[in-house]
Amino acid sequence: MAEAVVEGTEAPAFSLPATGDRTISLSDYSGKFLVLYFYPKDDTSGCTKEAIAFSGLKDSIEKAGAAILGVSPDSVVSHEKFKKKHALEIDLASDEEKAMLESYGEWVEKSMYGRKYMGVERSTFLIGPDGKIVKVWRKVKVPGHAEAVLKAIEEA
Repeated sequence: MAEAVVEGTEAPAFSLPATGDRTISLSDYSGKFLVLYFYPKDDTSGCTKEAIAFSGLKDSIEKAGAAILGVSPDSVVSHEKFKKKHALEIDLASDEEKAMLESYGEWVEKSMYGRKYMGVERSTFLIGPDGKIVKVWRKVKVPGHAEAVLKAIEEA
């Protein structure tokens, strides 16, 4: 299991299949901020609220000089359905192999009702134009989170 990524370090490189029949890489965002958020599963309550919140702030986040990318282990097909169902305006990438999730330290042991299992920790990374991690939010609570991320971009 990889060490958790911390502020001030290089963001681990990635290249993943994404919505819109594309492959998205960290290098695609060179020279601008990237809001990289990890979420457990398409079309679940918290993940839907988070995606809708980021989608709703997309214009403001872009005006502040950043792009948004959501990543989960769901397939691109699942992501496309999720985007269409909720009219999401943001890019979603698929990490079915969980290699990127592991490189960011976000594929973690979780526990529910005493049962332990591996899953995605809801987290967000603000990556700077130089490819370094500017800010990390772990164990994200969805209400107000997208707004907090926008504020951090504006202050960066």
